[in-house]
Amino acid sequence: MKPAGLAFVAALTALGVFPALAIDGTVVNQTTGKPQAGATVTLYKLGQDGMESVQSVKSDAQGKFEINQDMPGPRLLQTAFDGVTYNHMLPPGSPTTGLSLEVFNSSKQPGDARVAQHMVLFEPSAAQMVVSETYLFRNSGKITYNDPDGGTLKFYLPAAAKGIVQVNCTAPQGMPIQRAADKTSRPDIYKVDFPIKPGETRIDLNYLVPFADGTTFEGKILSQGGPTRLVTPNGVTLKGEQIASVGAEPRTQANIYEVKGSTFKVQINGTGTLRGSSSADGDSGDSQDNGPSIEQVMPKVWDNMTWILGLALGILALGFTLLYRAEPAGQAASAGHSAPAAAAKGKNDRRRR
Repeated sequence: MKPAGLAFVAALTALGVFPALAIDGTVVNQTTGKPQAGATVTLYKLGQDGMESVQSVKSDAQGKFEINQDMPGPRLLQTAFDGVTYNHMLPPGSPTTGLSLEVFNSSKQPGDARVAQHMVLFEPSAAQMVVSETYLFRNSGKITYNDPDGGTLKFYLPAAAKGIVQVNCTAPQGMPIQRAADKTSRPDIYKVDFPIKPGETRIDLNYLVPFADGTTFEGKILSQGGPTRLVTPNGVTLKGEQIASVGAEPRTQANIYEVKGSTFKVQINGTGTLRGSSSADGDSGDSQDNGPSIEQVMPKVWDNMTWILGLALGILALGFTLLYRAEPAGQAASAGHSAPAAAAKGKNDRRRR
């Protein structure tokens, strides 16, 4: 359209002939149950190049906000309040007026947030072992647990991993995003800065350690809350005084063990994987069984982490069902709930919390 035409449309819009495109609504603090003033609402356009910021506004004294821009395609509203951001998707064709955006007060204290389940999957090959840990947080309260300095998750990373660990965090109804694991002042103890919002949050850790049949693996449990369970593929067994077998998952015959204390030391025998035959391991001749170093094989294995996580969580969910049937009702009730389905593929490094 020519400049004169644009000016004409703008004039008609100003006169109310053409309604201005707008996104508006109210920011509501679910901790207080009242409208929240001073929250920052940002509109993002989502495309192949990731998230593109379009406009940011502040909510007024009544919690109201208005963004006088809109565009076709998927959009995201991100509300920042008290050090935490909250996402609200706007799919094409969805309403854009009268929206209600949720925020919560935040605290450095865990409050009602706790680890409901901690799961560790071992996948040993001839020269190295993939270890996938999943922490399922449940926050049943109305305050977000956020501790940027101390981290909301502290975990033990074996020295054999050489400090190399991949961390993926998934907020309630969110997509997995990568986070860094930072060292603490304690040897082999790392922390993750990721807010634990009301609802369920998942944090996944993936790392490699050298392996030979009969290797001993030691772990420490730093989180308070639900049980820690160890899982191995069919053909891989664990032996140790601090663990107890709770059976096998019926479909894949994966072995499930429960840790009885805050530390465990297990001997691992056998090799196996939960990944399908379509994984990249068989696509080239440089098999992992040839024993390359951890650093050399890391990119090849991490390309398949989506397979590992999806299959691992599916196995654990089925295994926990078996466990509940075997446990007395009181114990099962305190053991937590089954794992959620694996999140969709795709990570966006630029997506904010």
